[in-house]
Amino acid sequence: MSGLHLWLLLIALVVDWYLGDPDWLWGRVPHPVVWFGRLIGWLDAQLNLDTDSDGLRYRKGAIAWAVMIAAALAVSLLMGWVFARIGVIGLVLEVFVVFVLIAQKSLKDHVMAVATGLQAGGLAGGRKAVSMIVGRDPERLDRAGVSRAAIESLAENFSDGIVAPVFWYAVFGLPGIVVYKMINTADSMIAHKTARHLWFGRVAAIADDLANWLPARLSALLIAAGTLALAAPGRAETAIMTALRDAGIHRSPNAGWPEAAMAGALGLALGGPRAYPGEIVQESHINASGRKEADVGDILGAIRIYSGACLALWLLVLVLALITLV
Repeated sequence: MSGLHLWLLLIALVVDWYLGDPDWLWGRVPHPVVWFGRLIGWLDAQLNLDTDSDGLRYRKGAIAWAVMIAAALAVSLLMGWVFARIGVIGLVLEVFVVFVLIAQKSLKDHVMAVATGLQAGGLAGGRKAVSMIVGRDPERLDRAGVSRAAIESLAENFSDGIVAPVFWYAVFGLPGIVVYKMINTADSMIAHKTARHLWFGRVAAIADDLANWLPARLSALLIAAGTLALAAPGRAETAIMTALRDAGIHRSPNAGWPEAAMAGALGLALGGPRAYPGEIVQESHINASGRKEADVGDILGAIRIYSGACLALWLLVLVLALITLV
């Protein structure tokens, strides 16, 4: 990756932090991830038939995944080819594409809305806000459950919504970030462990696990760095130690890293049994010795750590960009 692309990435990170996903734009045209979702949904409807055997569903799912990735790769290569030929305008457009596919401000705003909902509307307000960012049954969450769910979502999405796309853009440029977003969107849509998607989405699930392996571990370090930025070196060390000890408790091979780091940084016990519509998923607590009674103050503390982690990510990109100048 050239130094120029790292500088473009840094600009995109700053722009996204302040601008985010403007409603005036995405209220008029579909967000790129919406287009990804339409392709994935169409392939799911066309290929994933109820009459198919598990083996056939697996093979069709692999074919569908290959089509998705080929489409994402083709579009990204075409964009890169066009951008390279239109000078400064191309650089501006590339920055635009990158910031659109990163979700710093959007994630912060959604989690802050949970804190605001709890403060202004009580438990009902918190449940309504948290239902926008988690798939759990909000009616079965108490105030502490709403707070923990928001914090867990913040930590997990910091990894796959910010660190991972930044990582893959830094490594491979536009193809890296566009293909990653397709992989991640496919995982969220067709990698559920249901009768319909258990086999059809198997390749999508494995690909997402592989694509997030390094970024998830990097995100834990960045959360620790964000804690350190708050002049809390003891908490930063605890964040790292908790991630090393408890990341494997999570059912995901990756999500446990940022969640465990955040749990250690805040002194909270996260995870545990989770109620989804129609089922209860039994999980052990991450940082089980921590407090379980989370509240608004903990959400705000998590947002401060998250902000510090984003700043640490900016500094990392800046250092890498400066190194290319040497």
